[in-house]
Amino acid sequence: MIEIVVLIIGLLIGILLTYVYLRGRLAVQFERWKAGFEEKIRREVLERSRAVLKGRIGEQLAPLLPMFKHEPADARFIGSPVDYLVFDGYKEGDPRRIIFLDVKTGKTAALSPVERKLKRVVEQGKVEWETLHTGALEEEAEK
Repeated sequence: MIEIVVLIIGLLIGILLTYVYLRGRLAVQFERWKAGFEEKIRREVLERSRAVLKGRIGEQLAPLLPMFKHEPADARFIGSPVDYLVFDGYKEGDPRRIIFLDVKTGKTAALSPVERKLKRVVEQGKVEWETLHTGALEEEAEK
């Protein structure tokens, strides 16, 4: 009977020591994995940030690039929801058409869902001219 009790106590001590040992090793391995994973995340965030900056710079410099087929002086940067409005012929004083131009850089050259909808609206001719007169506001403010 005493041998069984000693055997059970020995097994419990062995299990406890194994648990403590493995817990320590796993904690060390987890910390190494966590540090490596955090570094990987930092690198990915930096790469994305650089890609965004590169894209924004590319958008701003697009009129200076050789593949830009419009007169740079006719282009007006808007940024969102399209990058440029090109007033074709504006520099010569003879505007012929207005072009909605979006610059795509990087791996994804597809239009966003909103850009696709705007393209459809323009292609359907749903474009209007409005003039906002602010003179009435100035007169009311003077009263």
